[in-house]
Amino acid sequence: MSFTVRAITLDLDDTLWPFAPIGARIEQSLHDWFLEHSPATAERFPLLNGTSPGMHALRSQVHADNPHLVHDLSALRRLTIERALRETGGDPGLAHAAHALFHRERNRVDFYPDALDGLQRIAARVPVLALSNGNADLAAIGIDHLFADQLSALMHGTPKPEAGIFLAACARLQCAPDEVLHVGDDIALDMLGASRAGLRSCWIHRGDKPGDAMPWPAHEPAPDLQFDSLTALADWLDAAAVRSAAA
Repeated sequence: MSFTVRAITLDLDDTLWPFAPIGARIEQSLHDWFLEHSPATAERFPLLNGTSPGMHALRSQVHADNPHLVHDLSALRRLTIERALRETGGDPGLAHAAHALFHRERNRVDFYPDALDGLQRIAARVPVLALSNGNADLAAIGIDHLFADQLSALMHGTPKPEAGIFLAACARLQCAPDEVLHVGDDIALDMLGASRAGLRSCWIHRGDKPGDAMPWPAHEPAPDLQFDSLTALADWLDAAAVRSAAA
């Protein structure tokens, strides 16, 4: 398929790096921190095989109790830490230090092997805007120089797959929606959200997550492009540029 791409919006978690190892490291680091600073909290929310079912349940409850913060994952994480401390007789004032630890571990990422080179090549072709529901810090990770702009659910006020956040990204890029290619891993949040907002879509389907073996939903429109790496997308953009120059 051939079409013009003037700019790209790019998902982050599970597109540039896998999130599961980050989540596991966060849980272990917070548990170790609780052991040192609030042992009763660590005892109430133990790790079992590297994860804390009790903390997961508490986080789900905090999310359910605060639907107005669906766009602010950092605030929800702080509230979860505060509640965990409060419910176990700890000092909720410690939540600030615990959240600083979370932020540090959240931004220790291990890129997919193709991601950095692919991103560099893509950013050399067209402006790239980071478009994420998450709370990754591009500067802390060290890749902010590769992005023309960024827009998070927190910054916009509503998360993907709402059309508004996609359209706001297009406005920042000064492009019509059909001139923008959204690149991401999630069918519902990224692909269907982008398509319904009028953007082109590129599904990065590496097959490395639970559920990835499931086929594309038969009743939903297929993405414009599908690749298993950012390198392949960069190759497609290079070929498209050659075709455009030859036309």
